[in-house]
Amino acid sequence: MTDTSEQPPLGAWELPDELRLLRDTVRAFMDSEVHPLERTLPHDAAGLPPEQLAPLQKKARDLGLWALQTPAEFGGAGLGVLGQTVVAEEAAQCRMGAFFPALGAFGGNPPSVLFRATPEQYEKFGRPVVEGRATKPYTAISEASGGSDPARAIRLKAVRDGDDYVLDGTKLWTSHAANADWGVVYARTGPGRDGISCFLVERDTPGLSFRPVPVMASFHPYEVHFDGVRVPVAHRVGAEGEGFRLAGEFLVHGRILYAAGPIGIAQRALDMTVQWAKDREVFGGRLADKQGVQWMLVDSEIELRAARLLMYQAAWNADLGKDVKVDASIAKMTGTETACRVLDRCVQVHGALGMATELPLERWFRDVRVKRLGEGATEVQRVVVARSLFR
Repeated sequence: MTDTSEQPPLGAWELPDELRLLRDTVRAFMDSEVHPLERTLPHDAAGLPPEQLAPLQKKARDLGLWALQTPAEFGGAGLGVLGQTVVAEEAAQCRMGAFFPALGAFGGNPPSVLFRATPEQYEKFGRPVVEGRATKPYTAISEASGGSDPARAIRLKAVRDGDDYVLDGTKLWTSHAANADWGVVYARTGPGRDGISCFLVERDTPGLSFRPVPVMASFHPYEVHFDGVRVPVAHRVGAEGEGFRLAGEFLVHGRILYAAGPIGIAQRALDMTVQWAKDREVFGGRLADKQGVQWMLVDSEIELRAARLLMYQAAWNADLGKDVKVDASIAKMTGTETACRVLDRCVQVHGALGMATELPLERWFRDVRVKRLGEGATEVQRVVVARSLFR
């Protein structure tokens, strides 16, 4: 017999009551605070100015929507992975949602690698983020030599020199780098997978510079250049050569959360498109009465339900402490690929209006297309699943 003691009842993928309450709280916050504010912003705005962000974040903190991903022992809400996906899906349902969920209202989470840092490192770097005294940190892994295979692609060198490491090289495709007070940087201290180490690098360190890299999305990443950047040994997280293991430990759960944003955006786009099809009159009848349109929207509904359930399953298993490497790859791949197909159909059903900046559809289309590459491209996720199949 199959052991079902750790699984939800058959056919009952209904969220627990406390997560439905959390979902409804986030949804109400989006309706009352985020959507009215975003209507005052330019179509391709990338972030809120400080004078608008600070009061929005205060409102989120007052509701308990802060540091949700941070464990309770580190001062956060300690929300499980399933709860985090619920929040991420709802928070993405705004024009900036692909890169600034809820316009940046729900902050307070240091990079997860900080939860393996020393107490001194956490107090210096992690605590100010949780308490809202520091900006969102960046994580620098990818380089021009490749991002999907960091074990081989990382060439940024970190050479020990007394009580410091000296970093030379360049990182690429690094989000939020120029505005962050500090970042997590992975550099090579030796050959192979066991030759990658993790460092905490402060923004004002001499030799550190940033260059924006324009892309098709509304939000651009940065090139981060290290020219003889000296980082104290005390700012290395974990042992020398332990960086790749630390990164992998947290990237897996991150892929589950990464899927939630595109799914949330695609759901909002589909809701908009269903309403448009009901209201739009063409050829003597409603657009919603045309079978070709109906089937496009039906396919979108089915695919989104499937993607969401795969994401929930991965998150559920993560909360049970199971190995979810394959689950996470499936969730990430399915979520981003599905969202792209759904958005393409939504633009098509809206016709010329779907391409206009009057609606958020064309921005979402560009932003979500980028998500098929981030956190490991679709093809990389297929490799992960294939290795599991043939192991």
